[in-house]
Amino acid sequence: MVKKVIIMGAAGRDFHNFNVYFRDNRLYDVVAFTATQIPNIEGRKYPRSLAGKAYPKGIPIHPESELPDLIEKFGVEQVIFSYSDISHEDLMHKASIVLATGADFRLMGGNQTMLKAKVPVLAICAVRTGCGKSQTTRKAAKILKDKGKRVVVVRHPMPYGDLKKQIVQRYATFEDLDKYECTIEEREEYEPHIEKGIIVYAGVDYEKILRQAEKEADIIIWDGGNNDTPFYRPDLHITIVDPHRPKHGMTYHPGETNLRLADVIIINKMDTANREEILQAKETNALINPNAKVIEAASPIKVKRPSLIRGKRVVVIEDGPTVTHGGLSFGAGLIAAQDHGAKEIVDPRPYAVGSIKETFQKYPHLTNVLPAMGYGKTQIKELERTIDAIDCDAVVSGTPIDLNRVLKANKPIIRTRYELEEIGRPNLEDVLANL
Repeated sequence: MVKKVIIMGAAGRDFHNFNVYFRDNRLYDVVAFTATQIPNIEGRKYPRSLAGKAYPKGIPIHPESELPDLIEKFGVEQVIFSYSDISHEDLMHKASIVLATGADFRLMGGNQTMLKAKVPVLAICAVRTGCGKSQTTRKAAKILKDKGKRVVVVRHPMPYGDLKKQIVQRYATFEDLDKYECTIEEREEYEPHIEKGIIVYAGVDYEKILRQAEKEADIIIWDGGNNDTPFYRPDLHITIVDPHRPKHGMTYHPGETNLRLADVIIINKMDTANREEILQAKETNALINPNAKVIEAASPIKVKRPSLIRGKRVVVIEDGPTVTHGGLSFGAGLIAAQDHGAKEIVDPRPYAVGSIKETFQKYPHLTNVLPAMGYGKTQIKELERTIDAIDCDAVVSGTPIDLNRVLKANKPIIRTRYELEEIGRPNLEDVLANL
C-alpha cells in the first residue's frame, strides 16, 4: 500500500529529504509540503522539474498552520518533520498535533539522508543559529587553501526564489549574487567566501550539486544552516557552541544531534561570554559528547571607522536569523556600538514598516536591534525605508556583508567584521592536519 505523506519544512531540509528518499520511492505519495520560519515561502509549488515523473503537477507548499486540515483532507498516514532550530518542547508540541490526527510523526536520520562524496568532506555545523559557523568555515577554508588544497564550500540551501532556476547554483563572483537575485540572508553566507576567492555552491538538488562540486574540489566544506545536520557524510564533523546559550546543546533540535556527532567541538565567543556561561557550556559538552576534541575560540569584532560611532546616536542592524528564530537579542553590531562609545542605541521599532514591523511583533524579545530581513525585493525596500525613517546619525551593521551593496540608505552604514581566533591548543590547523 502506498502511504500518503506530508513533509514539514522551511524550504531546505524538506526538499533534500524528498529528493534523496521520497522522489523515486513508489511506496510513498508526498501530497504536500508545509512551510514556516521564512516569510513568503508557502503558496508555491515544488516544481515538476524537481519533483520527478511521479508528480507531473508538482507538489503544493502550504502554511504549516494548515497541517491538521491537510492531514484530514488527503488521508495522510505519515508526517515527516524536516527543518531545524526548534526547541525540543516545541518539536513535541508539533508531534502531538500530528499524533492527535492519527498520523505518524517521523524524523529521518543520516543513513537515509546523507550523500557520500568522492572527496573528503569537512562538515561545520552548530547547536543553534548564530553560533559562528560562517567565520569557522572561512578560517577552515583558508587553512586548507594555504596547504595547496582546492577548496569548495557547499552551503545549506536557502531557495527563496524560483526553484526551477535554483537547482544548482555556483557562486564565484559578486556578479553571480545579482545573477541569482540573492536575498540579504543568501548574500550574508556567500559574499564573505567570494571576497576570499572561495567558490560556493548551493541550490535545491544536493546530489547534482555534489557531483558538480567534486569536479573542482580536493576537499568540500559543508557549511551548515541554522543548526541542521549535514547533507553529506562528513570525514570530520565540527560543531560550534555558543556560550551565550550554554545549555541549548541539549534542548534544541537537531543541535543536540550535531553535538553528539561532533569529532570536534568549538566553544566560540569566549571573549564576550561570562565565566558562568562558559562553564555551563563546557558542562553541557562533557555531558553530551565527552570524547570530542574541544577548541576554545573568540570572535573579536573589528570596525574600520570607529569615529563614526563614538559619541553618535546609532541604530544597530544584526544578522536576521540569529536574532529572530535564533533567539539572541543582540549580535556583533550591538557589541561594536557599545565598545566604540555610541552615545545612544536608538530603538528601531517605532520606525518599522510593513513586514519589518510584523517581524518585531513576531519576535518581541527584539528591542534595540533591527534584524536584517531581506527575503525578496519588497522586504529589502521595507528595510531601507525603515532605516531612512530612523532618527539617528549612523547605522552599525553586524551582518557579515556590506549592506551598501544592497541598500541605498540616507545615513552612513558602518560595517563590522569578525573572524574566528582560537585560544591555545588544539586549534583548527591541528584538527585539519590529516584531512
